[in-house]
Amino acid sequence: VELFVRKGKRLLGLTEPGKELVAIVERILLDTQNIKKLGEQFATKDLGQLAVATTHTQARYALPRVVTQFKAEFPKVSLVLREASPSEIVSMLLAGEADIGIATEALKEAQELATFPYYSWHHGVVVPRKHPLTRMAKLTLDVIAEHPIITYQPGFTGRARIDQAFAAAGLAPSIAMTALDADVLKTYVELGLGIGIIASMAFSKEHDPTLALLDASHLFAKCTSLIAIRRGAYLRRYACRFIELCVPSLTEAVVRQAAGPAE
Repeated sequence: VELFVRKGKRLLGLTEPGKELVAIVERILLDTQNIKKLGEQFATKDLGQLAVATTHTQARYALPRVVTQFKAEFPKVSLVLREASPSEIVSMLLAGEADIGIATEALKEAQELATFPYYSWHHGVVVPRKHPLTRMAKLTLDVIAEHPIITYQPGFTGRARIDQAFAAAGLAPSIAMTALDADVLKTYVELGLGIGIIASMAFSKEHDPTLALLDASHLFAKCTSLIAIRRGAYLRRYACRFIELCVPSLTEAVVRQAAGPAE
């Protein structure tokens, strides 16, 4: 059976049988990894490594409590937080380089992944404490669009919701600066380069005393961060426990049932 499309000695791609064979080989490799993890589960119990691929926002603001509890329960498990873009997180999960992925974008689009809602959140507008916008009773998109805006890069931390809100209102705001990290965004807001649109959980009165967070939940659509695992991949018990610490209703039984092979 011809597996490759050839032109002379050059390989141009896969034939239809070749494409089907790749899918079978990927399942075989996944089951090989599952056998290894199953053996480790019973041979070493609560000893091993857990790789969690996530964005900076999740690692910095959503996961510290979970990580603290997890390390208290599993001190011998090496926990690796791999910060990456949402698309890179999908690739890591599919390649077996991460056991769990956490992000707002991209995860739900991959059919090979089982996803679970983690938590919902809104964007807020962050400005210097004495900024004129702090005196407004209720923000509007028109007023926000009058100022230079500092916010996330496209594809990160709900940026699409921000763009959609302005587009629906027929507004074309001036995006003065973009970054991946809310702490970077807040730094440049402090320097007076613009007003920031950030994830609300990235603001703290204690850590950001020179700034004010203004409610914008009525302006931008709600975002939901997701937890993802690869369908058909065997999760060790401590990996299931990490997910349960994130969302108590996601017990090991619930996660394992949802993580069946992709159809």
